[in-house]
Amino acid sequence: MNRKNFFYRILERPLPAILAVSVFLRVAVAVAMGNTVVELPGIFDQVSYHNLALRVLGGHGFSFGVLWWPITPANAPTAHWSFLYTLYLVFVYFIFGPNPIVARILQAVIVGILHPYIAYRLGEKVFNKTIGLVSAAITAIYVYFFYYDAALMTEPFYITTILFTLYFTIQLAENADKKRDLQLGLALGVSLGITIVLRQVFLLFIPFLFLWMWIARFKRRGGLPLASTVLSIFSVALLILPITYFNYSRFGRFVLLNTNSGYAFFWGNNPIYGTEFIPILPTETYQELIPQELRHLDEAALDQALLKRGIQFVLDDPARYALLSLSRIPPYFMFWYSPESSVWSNFSRIGSFGVLLPFMLYGLYLGIQWNWKNLMISPVGLLVLFVVVYSGVHILTWTLIRYRLPVDAVLIPFAALALVELKSYLQNMKAPRSREAQKGL
Repeated sequence: MNRKNFFYRILERPLPAILAVSVFLRVAVAVAMGNTVVELPGIFDQVSYHNLALRVLGGHGFSFGVLWWPITPANAPTAHWSFLYTLYLVFVYFIFGPNPIVARILQAVIVGILHPYIAYRLGEKVFNKTIGLVSAAITAIYVYFFYYDAALMTEPFYITTILFTLYFTIQLAENADKKRDLQLGLALGVSLGITIVLRQVFLLFIPFLFLWMWIARFKRRGGLPLASTVLSIFSVALLILPITYFNYSRFGRFVLLNTNSGYAFFWGNNPIYGTEFIPILPTETYQELIPQELRHLDEAALDQALLKRGIQFVLDDPARYALLSLSRIPPYFMFWYSPESSVWSNFSRIGSFGVLLPFMLYGLYLGIQWNWKNLMISPVGLLVLFVVVYSGVHILTWTLIRYRLPVDAVLIPFAALALVELKSYLQNMKAPRSREAQKGL
């Protein structure tokens, strides 16, 4: 096969080539990170997941051998970290030995295929096949994604399952075959359950997700998908309840999934900031902020106590809380160069979100404009709803750039829309000039 025919084959079937590039980039980063787990920009949590997996593998359960973040004593039970992702590492380490590079490469391959693929399917579902392919291509080379996809953290799987959840929700809202309702309900429940178990913050979006689906389905079909909704919720419960029971057996109190929301809300809205939020403080500062009179509590009780303190901060000074929340918007949507960041962090930020933000915004404008009359029940409406609600949750609580990455993933089809429209516009501008040139001849 000559080179020309090879490239024609790629143009005829671009998706496999996109997936291959995606896997290559992620595996390359995984190899570069190597077989050690150290603190790197934005991915310090991988140190905790690695050590926690080693403790579980060593028969010590979900605990650490020394005082660990946030202030969990040595050998004390912890539910601060995703059980599901920890078990992924335990499984890999059990099969291949405690070699982080194997977990990195396996994760890079899985997510390197699934993430661009579901970006393609979502873009195709919301817009068309061309935009789906461009969405997959952007996802494949998006710097933030292939960096985090090699890190031993929840983000790679979490972002991917969010896209699957949105995709199945749209399918269920548009489905006209009642026999297929149960299949879609099960698919939605499994993807939704995995998403929540990876990061419990997604629980806050569930009411909006189902409300959109019910309204869209009712407007389109005149009925509600009750059986599929029950099946979805039941599937989610099957994934969550064993963890809840496990937590109760260790802490003697109700802990749905993880013990981190109280810490985050307490720290994120602490009066120490005044009205100007600082995304990252020194580790010891966070620990020093925890009141001495609460430090005797176990991790679960302390999380609940800190949540009450955090809510009280808001009630004591709502105006300060409002200004503090507004101050979280710039760091959440940060896309510019910062001298305080490493070279890699600046490159990742500017080379991904910084480059694509104008196209994301223009694509949002086009998508909303084209679906304005039926925005509430259109797939575009669901994606916009997610962007608004998910961003709002973090703007009102605690903001880090990596918390925005699921929003980036959902905005990529809009960036693809803008790029396709721009190409079409340039071609239309070029066509009249070509005809005028021909007339001149």
